[in-house]
Amino acid sequence: MATLEHANFTVSDPKVTAEWLHKVFGWDIRWQGPAIAGGYTVHVGDESTYLALYAPARPARTTESSYDTVGGLNHVGVVVDDLDATETLVREAGFTPHSHADYEPGRRFYFDDDNGIEFEVVSYA
Repeated sequence: MATLEHANFTVSDPKVTAEWLHKVFGWDIRWQGPAIAGGYTVHVGDESTYLALYAPARPARTTESSYDTVGGLNHVGVVVDDLDATETLVREAGFTPHSHADYEPGRRFYFDDDNGIEFEVVSYA
């Protein structure tokens, strides 16, 4: 069976994104440094999985919806033990949780970060 090792996202400031990911999810920086095309990358996660946060030399924003774009990133799902505690940390990081739902076998909510990346936070506890 295969395991997802990492996903790579373009963000405006990898260090800023890595900082809030650490505060909210407890993930640590595994590596950081210069990257392709004069950009900069930070790898943040745990010992087996991570997000690669890449910023190009000249970042550009899009107004396209990922749900309408083939190949678009729709959201990232993160499993946590304590959904309520994580929601508090998400709010403290300056993000607004939305679309709360209870479903079998767990509970969830979503939030959009400052890069426009949607995160789904789910707990099966």
